[in-house]
Amino acid sequence: MEYRQLGQSGLRVPALSFGAGTFGGQGPLFSAWGTTDVKEATRLIDICLEAGLNMFDSADVYSNGASEQILGEAIRGRRDKIILSTKLALPMGDGPNDYGTSRHRLIGAVEAALKRLGTDYIDLLQLHAFDAFTPAEEVMETLDTLRKVGKIRYSGVSNFASWQIMKSQGTARLRGYSRHVAHQVYYSLIGRDYEWDLMPMAQDQGIGAIVWSPLGWGRLTGKIRRSSPIPAGSRLHETAQYGPPVDNNMLYDIIDVLDEIAEETSKSVPQIALNWLLQRPTVSSVIIGARNEQQLRDNLGAAGWALSADHIRRLDTVSKRQPPYPHYPYYIQEGFARLNPPLIPAT
Repeated sequence: MEYRQLGQSGLRVPALSFGAGTFGGQGPLFSAWGTTDVKEATRLIDICLEAGLNMFDSADVYSNGASEQILGEAIRGRRDKIILSTKLALPMGDGPNDYGTSRHRLIGAVEAALKRLGTDYIDLLQLHAFDAFTPAEEVMETLDTLRKVGKIRYSGVSNFASWQIMKSQGTARLRGYSRHVAHQVYYSLIGRDYEWDLMPMAQDQGIGAIVWSPLGWGRLTGKIRRSSPIPAGSRLHETAQYGPPVDNNMLYDIIDVLDEIAEETSKSVPQIALNWLLQRPTVSSVIIGARNEQQLRDNLGAAGWALSADHIRRLDTVSKRQPPYPHYPYYIQEGFARLNPPLIPAT
């Protein structure tokens, strides 16, 4: 397993990390993702550690806390070998302080997560959503305090806009607080919006991308074809409404190229889609998920090799998409090549 720096921090994380969203199986969304119990989770974590994957990600809202609880039980006795990542901010109840990132909410939610995880510290705490009602000063001061007392070691965000991240980073710099080092972000061959604004910001600010749903919400597993319907057992039947929108014609074009490269490389379609992400700038780790051992072992096969320059060019070309109308200011900035050198090869 390759290890990479998490942004500009000193923390080294595996190129592939494991998402525990399949643990627990509570509620309409997460029950469709998976129903992994403690015994199954322990086995999956054993396989990950054998492969050198030692970073595991969860969130308080995953199965209403059951994911964190199962993850905590499955790593019991080997906490020192694990990098624990979790998230908070989304509603965990109907009360006025059961959501957001106020000082009250952050401290209480961290304590609750520590209890569920069975640990006394979180390696990487990420804010699951931007809270426009809580001042950035309050958020960043509270995170800094949680670091100083040893409850968390690093912080990051998830699903933030670039200006929201910069507001947080600017506040931290001004007040002398520790800054965010990670952004857990959606990025895939059928969802390259990250490249338009967030990637250049991350490059400039030294923020590592931790990629979620790298297989496009299950569409790049190799089970969907232009002439084939979504398989009966696919979670897409129940969860497509929750995921990022997808242009099906573009999806099928991408699948066609993935199939060609799979034949040329003897790699699976998911392995190729994941490996493409591992070659992208700012990507520190790509989160893989699995409902069973077979899926996990196949996804782990995405590491330890690299697509050729020709393979990357073909995938870049078929998946390239223009920014949404009206394209401003991106189309103007593209004309300023000397001022804005491309972060990725032109396609």
